[in-house]
Amino acid sequence: MSDSSVDLSKAVGFEFDPQEVSWNKRDLIVYALGIGAKKDDLSLVYELHPSFTPFPTYPAVLGYKGTDHDTNVYAERASLKSAPGLPKFDPNRGIHAYQTLEVLKPLPTVSGPGWKLKRRLTTVQENKSGIIVEAEILLVSPDGTPYAKIYSAGFNLGAKAHGTKFAKSIGGPPKAPAIPQREPDYVFQDQTTPEQAAIYRLSGDYNPLHIDPRIGQKTGFGGVILHGLSTYGFGARALVNTIGGGDPNALKYIGVRFTSPVIPGDALETRAWDVGPAPSSAGEGLREIAFETKVVKTGKVVLGSGHAYVKKAAGGAKL
Repeated sequence: MSDSSVDLSKAVGFEFDPQEVSWNKRDLIVYALGIGAKKDDLSLVYELHPSFTPFPTYPAVLGYKGTDHDTNVYAERASLKSAPGLPKFDPNRGIHAYQTLEVLKPLPTVSGPGWKLKRRLTTVQENKSGIIVEAEILLVSPDGTPYAKIYSAGFNLGAKAHGTKFAKSIGGPPKAPAIPQREPDYVFQDQTTPEQAAIYRLSGDYNPLHIDPRIGQKTGFGGVILHGLSTYGFGARALVNTIGGGDPNALKYIGVRFTSPVIPGDALETRAWDVGPAPSSAGEGLREIAFETKVVKTGKVVLGSGHAYVKKAAGGAKL
C-alpha cells in the first residue's frame, strides 16, 4: 500500500527556511588545503598574503558547515525530511550526483553575521534505480545580495515513491557542452594525499563514509573514499592553474557530474578543452570550457560532463 503523503510533484518548488552560515579566514584556509592547495599557494593558505582570497568554490561546503565551529551530525544535515511529498531517504544510500556553482560576487574573507543560504527544490526524478532531487541554493549577504548560485543534486539509491517513472523541473544549470574529439588544450596533474578526506571533512562534511573504513567496506567501496566536493575543488584548481593563470577569481562557473569515487592518495589528471566564448550573460571576456578529471592509475573518469566559464590569463600558454 502506497503512502498517500508521498507526492513527488509537491516537492518541486518547495522552499526551505533560510539557513544561517558563516566563515572566517581559518575556514577558508582549511577548505583550500582540503581541495589540494599546496604550501606555495600563499594567496589561499596564508592569511597575511596581500592577495589572500577565498577559493571561489568555497560556498559549496556551507550547507554542511552552517555556522558550526565544531563537528556536526551528517545524517541531520543531509536530511530532506522537511520537504513535502518526498519519501524518507536513507542517508547511507545517498550519492552526490552533480554540482554546479556560479560566482555572482567575490566573497569577503570573513562573513560576519547575517549570511544565509536560500534553498528550493527545482527538479525531482524517479526511475527504477531511485530518486534524484535537485536543489537551487543562493548564498545571500545580510542585505539580501546574492553572491553565489548553486545547483546540487543527490541520487537516493533504491528510494521509491510510487514505483513509476517521474520527472518534473522548474529550473536547472546550463547544459554542459560535449567534449571535442581532439586532444585537450590544457592538461593538469595533481596528487591527493592519504589524508585528503580527513582534512576536507574539517570544512563541515562529516559523512562517516569518508573517515571510517568499515562503512566504505559495507557499501561496496572497499574503504574510505574522498568527498565528491573535494574532487570538485581539485578540478576547479586545475582550471584556475592552467587557464586562469593561477588567479582564483578567473573562475566564474563550474559544473560536474560525479561519475566514480576517488581513493585518498590517488593522482588525478584534468583534461580541458576551450570550446569558444562563454555566453555574454556569464560576463565579459570568459571562455567556455569542457573538461573531465580522471584517476591517473586507472583512467577512470571521476568528474564527467565538466563545464566551466573561465577568464583566460593574458599570454597564458596551453599545456
